[in-house]
Amino acid sequence: MRSNKINYLLVGTFVLAMIAGLIVALSVLTGRTGATDAYHAYYSNVTGVKFGTQVVYEGYPIGQVETVTPEPSKGGMRFRVDFEINEGWKIPKDSKVAIAAPGLLAAVTLSISAGASPDALTPGSEVAAVEGGDLFAVVSGVAEKLGGLSDNSIEPLLASVQLAVNSANRLLNDHGESLAGDLKQMIKEASLLVADVSRRIPVVIDDMELIASDVQSFSGELKAAATPANRKLIEATIANLNGATKDARAAMANGDKLMTTLTDMVGKNDGDLRRAIKDARYVVESVARRIDAINENLEGMSRNMLEFSRQIRQSPGLLLNSKPVTDEAQAK
Repeated sequence: MRSNKINYLLVGTFVLAMIAGLIVALSVLTGRTGATDAYHAYYSNVTGVKFGTQVVYEGYPIGQVETVTPEPSKGGMRFRVDFEINEGWKIPKDSKVAIAAPGLLAAVTLSISAGASPDALTPGSEVAAVEGGDLFAVVSGVAEKLGGLSDNSIEPLLASVQLAVNSANRLLNDHGESLAGDLKQMIKEASLLVADVSRRIPVVIDDMELIASDVQSFSGELKAAATPANRKLIEATIANLNGATKDARAAMANGDKLMTTLTDMVGKNDGDLRRAIKDARYVVESVARRIDAINENLEGMSRNMLEFSRQIRQSPGLLLNSKPVTDEAQAK
């Protein structure tokens, strides 16, 4: 009889210990290991938010979501998210809480970004909410924009470039040699013109010196009869003629230098000019040959982005267990 009582006592003690352990485990798993403070926020979209969703403060877990309650309003349906955090945790008044995911396949969390206000919110207050974005919608939007960019901007641009390349190629093929010949002829004519001007400048300078001497002698004869005002005008004219003579001599020297430079340019750059025309023709032909391949690669990239977005929306698990996909553009 005594042995049965001992057995009952041991069994009862074991059951109570297991119940206590279960209660402790449930408290740890649900985050209810101590006193908490309640807060709430309002969102128009609560995708992935439910009871037990973790609440983090600058990445540090401090609580969990308790309830998500829909509330009709004039602007449409909105959702009140009530959450509890560790008691005594201070949240600045200008803090914001957003629905975010730390990674592509990570669970959604309520992420509180700390504000700079020295004052803290009181428990039960509303925390300013920031609406979260949909990653798959963003990827889909990017794919659609790339497709529209390829159709509306890149293809017309490539067509215009190809047309310009073809025109330049035809121009070089038909008139390249004639353009080079015209350039050489123009340089030669400029050299002849400079040489002619250089020959004429000394004669002009001599004539100007004669005129200046005649004017000076004439001014001496009229000096006695000239008034002070007229004398000043005559002296200014003589000074201007002397300055013009100096400028003409400087122009003659510059003309000689220019003629020498042009002559050297014609003699030295004949081979370089032909090589430049040949290199330009090669570059234009290379671009024309590859313009179609560039356009096809851009179209293939746009289709791949659209297919990627569609498959990820249908089955996000493909990011972890994916199979190679045949490129439709190459298959065609």
